Amino acid sequence: MVDNLESNYDCSNAGGDLQELQQQLAGIQNTELDEQAQQTVNRLENQIRFIKNKCDIRP
Repeated sequence: MVDNLESNYDCSNAGGDLQELQQQLAGIQNTELDEQAQQTVNRLENQIRFIKNKCDIRP
């Protein structure tokens, strides 16, 4: 799991990391969200955006 993303993130890991993050996000979004789950969704979405921006990956 990708826990800490920093400016020196290695984009060679982007494919696997994005797949893992998107799977986690899909699993959570199919459930009713309490406050903690919503925070997890927000964190995952932010990590996905970070990797896509950092590594210049378009949707």
